[in-house]
Amino acid sequence: MMQNPKLRLGFLASKNGSSMRVILDAIARNELPAEARVVISNNRNAPALDFAAAAGVATTWIPTKHDPQSADLALTEAMVDAGVNLVVLSGYLRRLGPIFLERFRGRVLNIHPGPLPAFGGEGMYGRRVHEAVIAQGLGQSAAVIHLVDGEYDHGPEIARLELPLTPNETAESLEARLTALEPGFYLRTLQEIARGERLLPAG
Repeated sequence: MMQNPKLRLGFLASKNGSSMRVILDAIARNELPAEARVVISNNRNAPALDFAAAAGVATTWIPTKHDPQSADLALTEAMVDAGVNLVVLSGYLRRLGPIFLERFRGRVLNIHPGPLPAFGGEGMYGRRVHEAVIAQGLGQSAAVIHLVDGEYDHGPEIARLELPLTPNETAESLEARLTALEPGFYLRTLQEIARGERLLPAG
């Protein structure tokens, strides 16, 4: 691992953190010149926390439901204290607050399981996205990595992975195929960022 990697990653995950796991494994194998500084969840029992702790990464639980303003500040402070310069959302199911988004403006990545902007916005997550794509009769779907801002699925697109639909595609089959591709796509995008081949907008 590089002594002073450019990427100092902080992760947000509410459940398994599937993409986070692939990224942490890549860091351990020296396939991504980055440091994993902290993994934070709003769910005390998130399997992502156990995986990260076993990998030697610091973990923190910050509940967000009852006091979003305090959680916003605590989340920001935890990332700042860990020295994070790029935040990776891996199945984080809570909306980020204004303090966090201002402090990490242009440095928060999310992956969305459908073409944006047409299939994004409030309420468009998980199976709902795939159902909407199928209902539109599109020939392909996509996973999109984008920067997070104050609106759902609204920030600038960073990378896109297109996936052609099969003749008998269902929402269930599309979800399974795209979900299987997302972790590797996330990792490749971070590798490109680390190598300077894919640039993030100025914050």
